[in-house]
Amino acid sequence: MWLGTKHMLAGWDHLLFVGGILLLAGEIRRAAKLISLFALGHSVTLFTATVADWHVNPILVDIVVALSLVFVGVVGLRGRPKSWTWFGGVVLAFGLVHGLGLATRLQDVGLPSDGLIPRVLAFNLGVEIGQLIAVVAMFMIGDVLRHYIPRVRDVRLSHGVLVAAGVVAAAVLAVTSGGEALRPVQAGAQEQGSCEVRNRTETFPFGSSHPMKDFFEPGETVPATSFGHVIGDGFVIVNYRPDLPADQLAQLRAFVTDPTAGRVVGGPAPGQTEAVKAVHAYGTAACDTVDVDAVRQFTHDWFADPRSKPVD
Repeated sequence: MWLGTKHMLAGWDHLLFVGGILLLAGEIRRAAKLISLFALGHSVTLFTATVADWHVNPILVDIVVALSLVFVGVVGLRGRPKSWTWFGGVVLAFGLVHGLGLATRLQDVGLPSDGLIPRVLAFNLGVEIGQLIAVVAMFMIGDVLRHYIPRVRDVRLSHGVLVAAGVVAAAVLAVTSGGEALRPVQAGAQEQGSCEVRNRTETFPFGSSHPMKDFFEPGETVPATSFGHVIGDGFVIVNYRPDLPADQLAQLRAFVTDPTAGRVVGGPAPGQTEAVKAVHAYGTAACDTVDVDAVRQFTHDWFADPRSKPVD
């Protein structure tokens, strides 16, 4: 619940869209109806996409979210709609897209399969609490500002800011993604050296702290909750079979502890059939042999991906 509340209060694009709806609504009752439609939309897709384990392109979703700011800003510049029915339908549709964005962030955390539904519901409740806090704060701040800053009374200025913010954000995402937004999420596996690269299905219990060190030796207890925490920060987790020969183990140790490798942690995984399994928020490289070059390339590709930035 706290994670959902915190994520909502830090989601500037989500909050700007809500703020644009409040400006357009003009009255509390209408605002409540529109915000309820928006909440319904993002709740449906947040729950469905997370529980059903849908993998959508997060960059494309973020671009559409940015364009939702442009939409509400343009409508505001043209004046309040004469009919609110169509506008409510669009708000609901954008809510569905915003929910997909929330689902990708929650999936990054790596929720365990047991107790999944209660955790998703708690996260969604936290999102709604955060949104309610933000809406109340917007009303209070807006009421104060319009009394002390006469220019703020002209809502066209605020709508213009929404359009500018949405256009800039969408452009930056499109440029920095390097075309990733147009590429579909790969459902099948690909070969990389002696490793099979596929979408991540592994889960880690969520934690609140980083591991005490980067590499854990065979026989040491791996802090699973700490690994679950850092995967949301864009780390790569390298799990290995504890019975690896000493020379192969030395290769993995050298790679994981190399400062130039980046955000990488590793440890033994008893019962794992693969020699090495490297995992990040979206993908897995499963290797039947210790192929450090393939794991290094897998890691390099991930850190070049805009999605590898730490998740708040």
